[in-house]
Amino acid sequence: MNATRFSLGDDLARLGLQPGDTVMVHASLRAIGPVEGGADSVISAVCDSIGPAGTMVMVIGTDHAGREEVKHLSRAEQIAALEALPPVDIRTAPADPEIGALAEAFRQTGGVVVGLHPDSRFAAIGPGAAHIVSEIPLNDYLGPDSPLDRLCDRQGMILRLGADTDTVTALHLAEYYAGVADKRRASRHYHITDDRGSRVVQVDSLDDSDGIAPWEGGDYFTEILNEFLASGKAKCGRVGRARAELFNANDIVCFGSKWMTAHLNPRPSAR
Repeated sequence: MNATRFSLGDDLARLGLQPGDTVMVHASLRAIGPVEGGADSVISAVCDSIGPAGTMVMVIGTDHAGREEVKHLSRAEQIAALEALPPVDIRTAPADPEIGALAEAFRQTGGVVVGLHPDSRFAAIGPGAAHIVSEIPLNDYLGPDSPLDRLCDRQGMILRLGADTDTVTALHLAEYYAGVADKRRASRHYHITDDRGSRVVQVDSLDDSDGIAPWEGGDYFTEILNEFLASGKAKCGRVGRARAELFNANDIVCFGSKWMTAHLNPRPSAR
């Protein structure tokens, strides 16, 4: 039997999502399974659960066609190559397809506010939407005063519906707070159009692709999430066919920051 907007709402209520919550959603439509109405019904189920006083947030990114082909070039070569490509209008560009179909469906939902950032667009709907996603810092856009930081300020929740274990965007905020020496940074260039016209912009941040420091276990986000879930700080259940987790954003940022401080600093060599 296919899930519906209303059966998903019942599942979300059992999980603990409440009216008035501010919630950031990471979800796999494939994991949730067949739903009457598809992605729109999933979005509606979340919005029904949090009610008119709640705010739903998603990271949607941007589909930067052609950027992968130039990212390994030198700075000057990147700029020249990007200038030869059509600019991406970050006001209307589709969501990053790697994030999933739900992100693009959410971007197109009536009433959704989309933040204008070359690298990391967030989208939200509800009374807190504009505050959370607007005027994102150009650099260090996942750090202090980012949408993630504003989510934490509102005691926001994180809802994961069958998402990959490395998909916990809030842990990028934890990277900024972690006491880790010599954090890796990254610079990227994008050819964009917005209200100020077309231009190539440089964006600098902690390295949110390869991590702020090497770790012998590989992807430390997965390890942090698994240890966090094992600590009992999340509510777990099922939404549709998907494994679901609901937890406070501040809790995982604090947990992740402490974990990174303990595990990502180089250890003294044995003599």
